[in-house]
Amino acid sequence: MTFLKNHRLAIYCVVIAITSVVSYYVGNLANQIPDTSNNKKYITDKFHNLYYGDKNTWPRNRWLGIAAQQNPNDVWITQEIIYDTQPDFIIEAGTLHGGSALIWAMVLEQVNPKGKVITIDIKQPPPQFFQKKIFQKKIEFILGSSTDPKVVDTIAKRVAGKKVLVILDSNHRKQHVLNELNAYSRMIHVGEYIIVQDSNVNGHPTLKNYGPGPMEAIQEFMQGRSDFIIDNDKERLLHTFNPNGFLKRIK
Repeated sequence: MTFLKNHRLAIYCVVIAITSVVSYYVGNLANQIPDTSNNKKYITDKFHNLYYGDKNTWPRNRWLGIAAQQNPNDVWITQEIIYDTQPDFIIEAGTLHGGSALIWAMVLEQVNPKGKVITIDIKQPPPQFFQKKIFQKKIEFILGSSTDPKVVDTIAKRVAGKKVLVILDSNHRKQHVLNELNAYSRMIHVGEYIIVQDSNVNGHPTLKNYGPGPMEAIQEFMQGRSDFIIDNDKERLLHTFNPNGFLKRIK
């Protein structure tokens, strides 16, 4: 009997010890999540940094075998915008490997068969990009800077009077993005969009030491304007690389 009592006492002590340890760690975890209405932002920011910093997530994304370094949530929202606005031209600043241009072209083919994607970069994409049938049918590549006055003027003449969607995904430094916004916003009509990608850098919420980037360019561009709004409904999927980056012309 004494043995059983001691055995039960030992088990009881172990259970108490385990419970105390679990309570300690659960309590610490709970203390890390603020008890406020900002819980959603706290959690999404934590996930954002985890996802963005993992080399096995978006950096490995491919479309038709071509690298497409996009957040799938943002691709989904962009295809909704393409469907809703049915642009004649999608202007993409920043081709890189070309995967995203292929995505936009394939969606555009379904909603506006005569529409075209104009994609711009200072470097040639890989040869595989140019070999895709959808490239040959729907995409025009311009080698040059998206802010080069000659490039901007050529595109402006090409899209004059047409429905346009602009996607900015080239150099993400503030001044470059601001120059793009000032140049391409003139091509956007009421109800159409400029999508500023990667406004998440410089602490929004990732890469805190990046320096002024797309978010700061958006903030300066929007100061005192009433012709564009930030369409936060396009962030409804919670996790976006483009916070405050869906700019809609309203007048």
